[in-house]
Amino acid sequence: MKPASLNPVHVIGGGLAGSEAAWQVAEAGVPVVIHEMRPVRATDAHKTEALAELVCSNSFRSDDSSGNAVGQLHWEMRRLGSLIMAKGDAHQVPAGGALAVDRDGFSQAVTAALEAHPLVSIERGEIAGLPPAAWDNVIVATGPLTSPGLAQGLQALTGEDSLAFFDAIAPIVHVDSIDMETAWFQSRYDKAGPGGTGADYINCPLTKDQYEAFIDALLSAEKTEFKEWEGTPYFDGCLPIEVMAERGRETLRWGPMKPVGLTNRHNPTVKPHAVVQLRQDNALGTLFNMTGFQTKLKYGEQAAIFRMIPGLQNAEFARLGGIHRNTYLNSPKLLDDLLRLKADPRLRFAGQITGCEGYVESAATGLLAGRMAAAARLGRALPLPPATTALGALVNHITGGHIETIDEGPRSFQPMNINFGLFPPIAGVATTGPDGKRLKGPARSIARKQALTARAKEAMDAWARSVAAEITPAAPPATGSIAGASPAG
Repeated sequence: MKPASLNPVHVIGGGLAGSEAAWQVAEAGVPVVIHEMRPVRATDAHKTEALAELVCSNSFRSDDSSGNAVGQLHWEMRRLGSLIMAKGDAHQVPAGGALAVDRDGFSQAVTAALEAHPLVSIERGEIAGLPPAAWDNVIVATGPLTSPGLAQGLQALTGEDSLAFFDAIAPIVHVDSIDMETAWFQSRYDKAGPGGTGADYINCPLTKDQYEAFIDALLSAEKTEFKEWEGTPYFDGCLPIEVMAERGRETLRWGPMKPVGLTNRHNPTVKPHAVVQLRQDNALGTLFNMTGFQTKLKYGEQAAIFRMIPGLQNAEFARLGGIHRNTYLNSPKLLDDLLRLKADPRLRFAGQITGCEGYVESAATGLLAGRMAAAARLGRALPLPPATTALGALVNHITGGHIETIDEGPRSFQPMNINFGLFPPIAGVATTGPDGKRLKGPARSIARKQALTARAKEAMDAWARSVAAEITPAAPPATGSIAGASPAG
């Protein structure tokens, strides 16, 4: 079927996710229309009308594809012919082991590439509500600053509690970095609850002196200020721990650090003065979140203060806590495996609105959503990338990899960056080094990460070859290929 005879895919939002999605659709030989509301309607954060504008940092983070999860995602996106990665590479600036870009040059290059593509149209104007019924294949990639009209339309379609407007995030810890010689598994009063065992939480005990030192550190730590356009998003049940501490030194002991209903298995005759609980965060059981520990402390302060907690002295954090303006779906409940809205499958979602965080992760979901939308338009089936790849692990988190909770605090599904805790565990990691000596501590962690990324590369390479037919442009082929990109197949 010739491109001219195909109805276009509509992409709402011209950020990194929307730009990448549109590129992937067009490269598959399918017409695409990008709907970007700037400059007709400005936002409080953007400064230009260019596509793929970087609002905050100019960094795509680590480019190490052998020992870093986001570096592995870079590798996979390059392997799949990503426009965002190609233009990022072309406009990089010195940043050590990270990939940082000249933000103006980068966004102008992405805009120019899309404007020049014969199958891409760009329409400026707000989609102030649900897309028209005549649009049968839509990608919504509107990000954290989704327009009020569209957000209201999605809420009306999915329910009042389906859309969150602020993150209230507690730190998340890699479980294998917790000292279980100090901490122990137990639910409060040994209650099993729905789906539980009575030993579902990891508990970290504090003496009175340790608790007082922890409170002193909280009260004196530096906090991150809200941006002017974020307002003051505190709401009941989600107060930052430092705000609770400011309300009284004992407040946390009556809240998330209450020591009741628990017996220290390592010292059963001594009751802890306070307890920090961690709850399983993902279905793989590799990540645990610090229950009730949402915070606005600066990242450097968080890592130092939380490692004061016995059992967490060597904690490795998959993500640190925060509270900030966002707009994201309760994706595990609302989206199917193909990132489509169950209540209206013509709508597919990409970027931060799905519940991922970061430029790279947003663009990665845009890449996959674009390919899915194009395959659907061409009447082809596109299987999901394996969960052992970074892209597959990220989508698995979005569509159902977390643990649903029913107790107090913020919603259980929270946005997240790609990290090794989202990858399925791996067996057969080397336990000795080239010298024959047993690997310990950081060396063992490095070996595990290298094994995970090696497995991911092999799986992604196989997947890319297997789906080459689904992403081959329809005849005649598109003419806007980017120099330096490595298409699959």
